[in-house]
Amino acid sequence: MKAPELELSRYGDPVLRKTALPVEKFDEELTELADRMIETMRREDGIGLAAPQVGEPLRLIVVDTSHDEAGVHVLVNPEIVSSSAENEADDEGCLSLPGITLAIKRPARVSVKAQNIKGEPYTIENAEGLFARALQHEIDHLNGILLVDHVSSVQRALLRGKLKKITEARHD
Repeated sequence: MKAPELELSRYGDPVLRKTALPVEKFDEELTELADRMIETMRREDGIGLAAPQVGEPLRLIVVDTSHDEAGVHVLVNPEIVSSSAENEADDEGCLSLPGITLAIKRPARVSVKAQNIKGEPYTIENAEGLFARALQHEIDHLNGILLVDHVSSVQRALLRGKLKKITEARHD
């Protein structure tokens, strides 16, 4: 029997603002959650997804900027260990904020330490481009940080109507 599809948490859902808990149990349940997150990310045509975005307050992310099976990265308890002084601005969207795209400035390169789905530690050195951006975006989710937190209060005020619609749609 196939597990039910995961439901996306949208802007306004309290789970998106909480700091996710470290994963301590590396078991079949965690593997199944990661697999279901990958399915959800693909179904929604995303390139990354954090567990809080599907209502699970755990430090687990999936990232796939290549759109093929070999390019999927599952990171458990990821942590940015270094980032470049050089920044790049680019447009970002978020599955939890449908219809909103914002220009966000982020470090051009990052190194991330994490564990794989079996709990084995590994490091991604000097990720750059879209992959670096996706890693930073998803790790932000684990810390309760959303896309709109990276823009000025003026930009946030301009988004107020769209954000309200997303929040209200959650309750329909």
